[in-house]
Amino acid sequence: MKAVRLEAVGSIALREVDKPDIGPDELLVRVEACGVCGTDRHLFHGEFPCTPPVTPGHEFSGIVEAIGTSVSAFAVGDRVTGDPNIACGRCAHCHAGRVNLCSNLRAIGIHRDGGFAEYLALPQKQAFVLPAGLKPTHGAFCEPLGCCLHGVDLAEIGPGSSVAVLGGGVIGLLTVQLARLAGARTIILSTRQASRRALARDLGATATVDPTAADVIDAIAGPAGLAPSGVDVVFECAGVRETVEQSMRLARAGGTIVIVGVTPQGMKAEFEPFDLLFRELRVLGSFLNPYTHRRAAELIASGAIEIDRLISRQVPLEDAPTVIANPPAPGEVKVLVVPSLK
Repeated sequence: MKAVRLEAVGSIALREVDKPDIGPDELLVRVEACGVCGTDRHLFHGEFPCTPPVTPGHEFSGIVEAIGTSVSAFAVGDRVTGDPNIACGRCAHCHAGRVNLCSNLRAIGIHRDGGFAEYLALPQKQAFVLPAGLKPTHGAFCEPLGCCLHGVDLAEIGPGSSVAVLGGGVIGLLTVQLARLAGARTIILSTRQASRRALARDLGATATVDPTAADVIDAIAGPAGLAPSGVDVVFECAGVRETVEQSMRLARAGGTIVIVGVTPQGMKAEFEPFDLLFRELRVLGSFLNPYTHRRAAELIASGAIEIDRLISRQVPLEDAPTVIANPPAPGEVKVLVVPSLK
């Protein structure tokens, strides 16, 4: 079969490899779609730990082509999505129910072969059935939506809350939709790209800010800003130093900051501990998708989350190495790799 192989930092290519053999508790999945994530680009640049050589791709869905001898909950022909994060179930974190912090965490597309391929082996405990009539491309959004759900859960948004979202990529735009569903009254998205700002307004943002045209702090939390004195919750969804530092200044006293964006490993940001103390800010990291993947699949299947307008383009496997090795094109939100395309 064809598979995209990350062979070393800075080296990625399409290769012919053996179709995976499945174990007794695994499914052989024919991949229908797999999303390109910022983390895939971090892997390519050596900014996120992984174990090459490996096939990346952790946002995938597909059709079950074969099942292992111990599999009883799935059948050939099922459309499934997969939670890529495999917890050991034995460590102290797992016993405490914090599987995303598992001491022995292994991830599909990071430590074992993932979805930028024609087929992948998926442990049945990581698989979730999707409705047969769901668009194949929509299933690839379950993993990023699950990560956003975890961040929104941590934020404890209530009806009437004010929210700022920094970053207009797929994570920011999914978070805007979830904040709207959670009852937020004010939802402000900041991003440089006009097309993403327009899309955010269509998806539920009550206002947007162009950081190239205005000071974000003044525009949102200044005396004449959109939320004078700051917002209840700030979601940092861009994963860059500038927005991490902005987030600390946009929350109101007693507010919450949730870091959802993946920053390059080793990146530093500056803030004043005195400010965090004096304003009693709550700063939270939101890592992965503990127990949210099923909810994400159900939300997507329900149609409550707009997906189609987040898909910028679909590409075949042959184009995936170039997409991963380069920054997103202007205005691009989500690129899907679709192995059946030629």
